[in-house]
Amino acid sequence: MLFSVRAGHIPYDRAAPDMPESRTERFPLRPLDALNRVLGSVESVRNGRALYALLATFASAGLLLAMAESALARGGVVWGTVWAGTSLTLLFYGSNAAGLLLLDDARRVPVRSVERALRDALRSAHRLLLVLALLALGVAALLGVLLLLLWATRMPIVGPALLGLVLPLSVIVVGLAVLAGVAVAAPLAGPAVWSGCTAFETLALLARHVRHRLVFVALLMSAVSGLAALVGVLVTFVVVSGGRVVSGLAVLATGIELPPQLLMAGLFGHGLRSLGAAGAPVAQSAHGQAALVGGGIVFMLALVLPALVYLRGTCSVFLALEPRGDDDAASAAGPDVP
Repeated sequence: MLFSVRAGHIPYDRAAPDMPESRTERFPLRPLDALNRVLGSVESVRNGRALYALLATFASAGLLLAMAESALARGGVVWGTVWAGTSLTLLFYGSNAAGLLLLDDARRVPVRSVERALRDALRSAHRLLLVLALLALGVAALLGVLLLLLWATRMPIVGPALLGLVLPLSVIVVGLAVLAGVAVAAPLAGPAVWSGCTAFETLALLARHVRHRLVFVALLMSAVSGLAALVGVLVTFVVVSGGRVVSGLAVLATGIELPPQLLMAGLFGHGLRSLGAAGAPVAQSAHGQAALVGGGIVFMLALVLPALVYLRGTCSVFLALEPRGDDDAASAAGPDVP
């Protein structure tokens, strides 16, 4: 288990191997405090460093992905694969760097610089890949056992009875595994790695949460997802309403003989290639190309804000589950004893 000290968060097992795991019962989880942490994730939109890191990551990855699409359209499979792989790599490490910045913000400590966050992500993000690979092996093993049991039901005498036993059991096990993966493993593996845990410490931490707090974590992550979705709805409303007004005014002021809907295409992620393939004349106009580029910037920002809130929410949930991972629990325990 993890706990925090004045210098930061360090793995529980490394810090005090003789300390019993039941110590977590001294600081019971308070659902309202955890929910308050989750709701505070909305303030992540004010984290300029994380916003810059995530926006630059999305923009660069999108540009590289467009280059990969262009290369594949010309038949350049090798270069298309290179650009696509570079895009995914940049997206992975850039998101980890933004997560480190948001974890600092959630801990209420001075946020590190973007350059340092990127260096830290390059040094530690491979642990997250290892965790995901080990989880994938576990899922494959579970599916293999399930297939073996289902194959055993083909036996003539005991097969029907075995199927009646295996079917409900497998439904419950697979359903719980999916819930654990979606609500615990996927969102909390990143914050655990960002806090300094190794791959196996992360797996042990996730397993403890699944055993003891699966429903609680699932409800918290539902709140995080709902909050990010609400932010996405607000951002979409701002983009659509502002885009319709500005595009209409742009047509009147600049004299562009194009429907406002085409000028709004960039606001919804459409590029020059997609509109050109559809036969839209916007790709043949300099004003239209500029409108698509400007709309693409707005589209990137609209994607970044919900992602920022979601990442900050996962960090808040991770810290709320630590036995002494938040200031409220520490203050509830009284002053520190040397």
